[in-house]
Amino acid sequence: MLRRLLLLVVAAVLLGGCGSLLPDDFPTDPDGTLDRVREDGVVRVAASPRPGWVEVGGGEPTGREPELVAAFAESLGADVEWTVTGEEDLVRLLEEGKVDLAVGGFTDKNAWVDKVGLTRPYVEVDVAGTTEAHVMMVPTGENAWMSRLERWLDDHGDPR
Repeated sequence: MLRRLLLLVVAAVLLGGCGSLLPDDFPTDPDGTLDRVREDGVVRVAASPRPGWVEVGGGEPTGREPELVAAFAESLGADVEWTVTGEEDLVRLLEEGKVDLAVGGFTDKNAWVDKVGLTRPYVEVDVAGTTEAHVMMVPTGENAWMSRLERWLDDHGDPR
């Protein structure tokens, strides 16, 4: 009986220590997006215009999503470097790793779902009797980056 108890205690200690073997930002990014943003202090963001979500004009984009992006970047101690472009070009920039994040009032039903990573929906809105679940786009496979963004959006993404 004492032997079994001792074995259980040893197993519990060993298993309890396993969590400390994981990196701080698990999962990881194959291309190191989160680490690069922390080191460089810059989030490279592509924005596509969509009324009510992303407005473009004279200077940097404005609107609901640019405000969220700026606050997220600030939480990382980073500035935002904006690129304003159309959706097709925006997806190409994500695929090539030239931007870290893309916004444009995208929903979870968008046509680019097979080419980029989509966050979990961070807000749902009613539009003409249907519900739109809004997401942001990130480069495929950058899981630590997406996880960090999603955790932040969980706390700040839905203004209601």
